[in-house]
Amino acid sequence: MKKNPSYLLLAPFLLLLVSCSMQKKIAKEAKLDIINNTDFAPAHIGISLYDPSTQQYLYNYQGDKSFVPASNMKLFTCYAAMKYLGDSLVGLRYVEKNNGTIEAEGSGDPTFLHPDFKNQPVFDILKKKKSILLTDENWKENALGAGWAWDDYNSDYMAERSVMPVYGNLVKFTQKNVFKAEPSYFQKPLEDLVANTKGSFSIKREFGTNTFTVKPSVNKFSAADIPFYTTGNQLTIQLMNDTLKTKVTQVYFKIDRLPDVIKIYSQPTDSLLKIMMHRSDNFFAEQSLLMVSNERLGMMNDAKIIDTLLKTDFAGLPQKAKWVDGSGLSRYNLISPQDFVWVLTQMKSEFKWERIKEILPTGGDGTLGSYYKNYTGRIYAKTGSLSNHIALSGYLLTKKGKQLIFSVLVNAHQTSAANIRKGIEKFLTAIIDRY
Repeated sequence: MKKNPSYLLLAPFLLLLVSCSMQKKIAKEAKLDIINNTDFAPAHIGISLYDPSTQQYLYNYQGDKSFVPASNMKLFTCYAAMKYLGDSLVGLRYVEKNNGTIEAEGSGDPTFLHPDFKNQPVFDILKKKKSILLTDENWKENALGAGWAWDDYNSDYMAERSVMPVYGNLVKFTQKNVFKAEPSYFQKPLEDLVANTKGSFSIKREFGTNTFTVKPSVNKFSAADIPFYTTGNQLTIQLMNDTLKTKVTQVYFKIDRLPDVIKIYSQPTDSLLKIMMHRSDNFFAEQSLLMVSNERLGMMNDAKIIDTLLKTDFAGLPQKAKWVDGSGLSRYNLISPQDFVWVLTQMKSEFKWERIKEILPTGGDGTLGSYYKNYTGRIYAKTGSLSNHIALSGYLLTKKGKQLIFSVLVNAHQTSAANIRKGIEKFLTAIIDRY
């Protein structure tokens, strides 16, 4: 019987030694840059680093613990949207009636009349109709999400959710040569008030209304984006009437998914997801999850679609996730680093890498614009930040040719967000350079 050469018998043992040595070096780097870093001292920290080629974790530090993930929650939403929204977004469903009248149902598409999207197929079709009967019977959600900070309602990152968003559910006020509001529906009530301020003023909206106040200020006003109060479907109807110059009427019946129902497709799905991930756009994320709900369940409801997804597509999560909203604005979300590694692994196995690279920002780009500037094409990741919480999860392409998946979640830090991000950057760039 021919014997195996001794080096072949030693190969698995040598491979194990190399792997153990690598893990020890990574653990040493993590302690130096993060765990024993004084900036991180008061914080709760979770780190997972995974090698999909061997299906082994290279490093775990509290990787199975739950953390408030902030905007890393958008990775869950993005994965669901990539699976269920198809190549193009359904902007509207409608049924043709007599004499140029249609019965229409919004799909939650946030791109309708949004300034980021110049091409507007839904608008082009609707403006040709004589009468639009618009229903919101598929809307089973609240304008604001559970666990959101209510007093942020004037901030542009917390636009209200709705069945058929218009203009991103924001009013854009500008003051250059003249005062202007877009949509113009909001302009006239403020023009006289602004004229008396000599250009130095601020604008705020009162909670629960569309009453905007103009207050004198020591600073010149240039621009502000302020969410408007959606008031159910009523304001949508008024804004559509004003913009389309077509009669839009609220109705209260559901449009069944029958063969005669016409779909209008608005934008390529990935054009929305790219902005969502590069800009960390909360509104796009919230509406994306609601669109997934509308396509899968025939209605828009976060709790029901999340429950459905957790029991099906996300059933393999290593830990039990508490998933509440689409954007990560809610502090009720609780996710582990290993959960994010799992989602990123699924994303990579189900979708082409070129598609993922286009959607996620890389070094020096998007929300990574101030970090990883010398590592463009070496890191693709989603940032996350709430007060005292920082997160980063994504992919690393090392200089030795490995592709690794990582998640770093930091809760309850008491230093600047920049210090935390720099510590994470030092750790991850060391992994890229050495492994």
